[in-house]
Amino acid sequence: MRPASAPIDPTRCPLCGGANACAMEAERASGQPQAPCWCTQAAFAPALRAQVPAAARGRACICAACVRQAAEGAVP
Repeated sequence: MRPASAPIDPTRCPLCGGANACAMEAERASGQPQAPCWCTQAAFAPALRAQVPAAARGRACICAACVRQAAEGAVP
C-alpha cells in the first residue's frame, strides 16, 4: 500500500505503488504517440475505484495487477 502522504506520481498505481504502465501518461510526458492504453479495454469495479485516495483521483491510474486482483476477489 502506498503511504498516504507520498506525492502523487502519475506513473504509479495509487493503490500499490507499482508501475501502472499508463500509455496516456507516457504520451503526455513524452509528446510521442502511444498505442491505446491497456486500461481502455479493462473493467474497473466501482469498489476498486473507490479505494483510490481522493488526492490521486484523475491523477494516477490503477495498475493491471490491482485490477486483476480485484477481479479475482483479492483486495489490492
